[in-house]
Amino acid sequence: MYVYSAAAVSSGVTEARARIFRHMLNPTGQRSPHKILRKKLIGEKVAQWYPYDINKDDPLVMARQEQERLSKLEMLKRRGKGPPKKGQGKRATKRSK
Repeated sequence: MYVYSAAAVSSGVTEARARIFRHMLNPTGQRSPHKILRKKLIGEKVAQWYPYDINKDDPLVMARQEQERLSKLEMLKRRGKGPPKKGQGKRATKRSK
């Protein structure tokens, strides 16, 4: 006749359950990244959702956008609305007073 302690039976059942259902056995209760690492990676699906952006790869499109930006900046400078030179902005004038 076999005499088993309740703790041994309980631990054996727990180990068997972990193997069958593919659970992570953590008897000490320490924090583990297993829960996070178990999830599927979603980066590929997110990347597929957004359409391909030609603006980032085509140098002609980038050059045209840069040219438009520079021409707008030049127009603003002629009207006196362009960005201030370094050290002459609002913050610098407040500090000098």
